[in-house]
Amino acid sequence: MIRLEKDGDLWTATIDRPDKANSLTRQMLNDLADIAEGAHVAKALILTGTGKVFSAGMDLEAAKEGLATDPVWERLSNALAAHSGLTICALNGTLAGGAMGMALACDIRICVPTAKFFYPVMKLGFLPQPSDPARLAALVGPARAKLILMGGQKVTAQDALAMGLVEQIVESDVLTETARGFAADVLGAQPAHIKGIKDLIT
Repeated sequence: MIRLEKDGDLWTATIDRPDKANSLTRQMLNDLADIAEGAHVAKALILTGTGKVFSAGMDLEAAKEGLATDPVWERLSNALAAHSGLTICALNGTLAGGAMGMALACDIRICVPTAKFFYPVMKLGFLPQPSDPARLAALVGPARAKLILMGGQKVTAQDALAMGLVEQIVESDVLTETARGFAADVLGAQPAHIKGIKDLIT
């Protein structure tokens, strides 16, 4: 349900459970975290999904087993945030719930025009993953972060672009190509140069 493709120094991890809206089980999250941690040897990592939804968040059956508070969510997002290369989240569709964390932890987010974004933790009675609110606020500002996390706001792709939640909206047929294009300069650079620039920004 998680596919990994390695093309030299470019790794692409794909969530491949379209029949369940790419909802995430504990095993899928552990697989993604393993990939994110192992990707330190790559210069760039792309996260994407199959179908019309990037991820609906937590699998409902897994939710009954306490997945909402499992530390694997933070393990995944922190591994992505710590990557010394370029991480790109290529959102093939809607992003919901705890799955937001992996997108927020990436360096760049792009999405298709039909994508929507929501994180209904207030309604569901869960706290967001610990690092997610600060990362969200850093991108969209504190008030908009509260609008999403506390006000239950569903954000369209166009609004996500306007508020800085995504960097670009692209058609689905060029989503992967666009993501790979963003990684082109990084793939031609030395690892120390990549890390040096990233450290200056973050």
